Amino acid sequence: MPDVKPGVKIDKVVDARKAACPGPLMELIKAMKSEDVGTVIEILSSEKGTVVDAPAWLKKVGQELIAIEEHGDYWSIVAKKIK
Repeated sequence: MPDVKPGVKIDKVVDARKAACPGPLMELIKAMKSEDVGTVIEILSSEKGTVVDAPAWLKKVGQELIAIEEHGDYWSIVAKKIK
């Protein structure tokens, strides 16, 4: 798995690039609920709205946003389940 920044390893990648909004956010929520505390999850989305929706949801539920990166026609959002 790729490094997002030094010391951060991705544990699970969810490719939601073909999902229409709010699909990518729903996939992130599903992954957060099913994974253990400490898991770092990367969601890939081609929906620009996910860049706003995912960080807002993570903040609301008290999870950690690690990074958002644009890769041409899609975004990578990396979060850590902290509780």
